[in-house]
Amino acid sequence: MRAGRWRVPGEWLRELCGRYRRCGRRDRGLATVWAAVATVTLCTVFAVVLALGQVVVARHRAGGAADLAALAAADRALDGAAEACRAARQVAGAQGAEVVRCAVQGEIADVAARVRVGPYAPEVRSRAGPPVAPPVATGPSAAQAAQAAPGSPAAPGSPEGHEAREVRIGGAR
Repeated sequence: MRAGRWRVPGEWLRELCGRYRRCGRRDRGLATVWAAVATVTLCTVFAVVLALGQVVVARHRAGGAADLAALAAADRALDGAAEACRAARQVAGAQGAEVVRCAVQGEIADVAARVRVGPYAPEVRSRAGPPVAPPVATGPSAAQAAQAAPGSPAAPGSPEGHEAREVRIGGAR
């Protein structure tokens, strides 16, 4: 064997390790930087998700409080606007909300409530009152229904003309 062509394995290994160590020094600490950037990014995303959660919770609580306050005000509407709004404030207060606006017109109550959750204070408006009466039938079909004889089959559109049937939903038997 010639000494120039073949190297002793120990020398070759030392030379290889020396090269690797020299190259590795340029990248020293880069993993720490990447870990810090990833940690800051994940913390930021987590903070944004928590903030959005607080906004959603505040909005839902305000909506529920406004709905209940409007129902309470509509229930007391015949006692007067002052009594109706007092009932709305009492119900909203029990829900942890405050009534921002309360208006009663006839039997319809219009209430706006606000709930504070953290830095957020959404305001939600709700209306309550009696249901609207169904429209009165007019035209040729109404005239035919009025002329139907008591002994004849039921007039079109009247409840007596329909049979009650049991309808199965899904696969229930």
